[in-house]
Amino acid sequence: MPVPGGATLVMGILNLTPDSFSDGGLLPNAQAALRAAGRMLAQGADLLDLGGQSTRPGAEEIGSEREIERVLPVLQAIRAAHPEAVLSVDTFRAPVAAAALAAGADWINDVGGGQRDPEILKLVAEAGCPYVLMHNRGDSRSMDGLAVYGDVVAEVRQELLQATERALATGVRAEQLIWDPGLGFAKTTAQNLTLLRGLAELRAEGFPLLVGPSRKRFIGAVLEEPRPRARLWGTTAVCGQAIAAGAAILRVHDVGPVVQTARMVDALCRPEQAAAAWG
Repeated sequence: MPVPGGATLVMGILNLTPDSFSDGGLLPNAQAALRAAGRMLAQGADLLDLGGQSTRPGAEEIGSEREIERVLPVLQAIRAAHPEAVLSVDTFRAPVAAAALAAGADWINDVGGGQRDPEILKLVAEAGCPYVLMHNRGDSRSMDGLAVYGDVVAEVRQELLQATERALATGVRAEQLIWDPGLGFAKTTAQNLTLLRGLAELRAEGFPLLVGPSRKRFIGAVLEEPRPRARLWGTTAVCGQAIAAGAAILRVHDVGPVVQTARMVDALCRPEQAAAAWG
């Protein structure tokens, strides 16, 4: 588990889908994914996050069986080649989480925040693994229509607290929980920016924060850049601000540049923790 106030962790994204918004289809088989995982680990990734279901707005949802078929061969290949790697699986489905944990996954990263499939909370409670609880509303097809807030920071905070209460009531321990404010999920560009400015209010609740801004459309809107893979510099700017506001983990596609960004911002904002890495 990340230690609040410690050096920032970087989570590399491995999308095993044909339709993710910026890298769909780039990892068509386990060998390609294994090579990408090796590159990310060599670049300094602290964790890898494997996903078999696209969660971009408008994405078609597949069933658990198909998602497992996409994720498990890659998870098993990476676990065999890199036994020391910390592996997370990005899923809101309990059957997928169960199969992943049985195959060697260490974390569950739930974009549904325990609401899409409440059985996932029981599973995580039994496993005792780290659990990323993300703020979201609706699903891929309905989320954009649910981006209505009076005060986005206060409402995201309240809804994360409610999700946390449900998780704790199911047996998940507080020390397992990591909060993700859900940038880009049921939020407009202006709301994402406001939420980023208010991260310290979420961090004040005591849970480590995971922030996932990588290549997202709100960055494209600000930069007037329609190409997701050309949004690196906007992504690193957001990452720097997130670290300064207390984020513990950054979930990104471009591991190498973000590792450098995190180390530099840590040196500026968290000098005592950063010093352990560079002396």
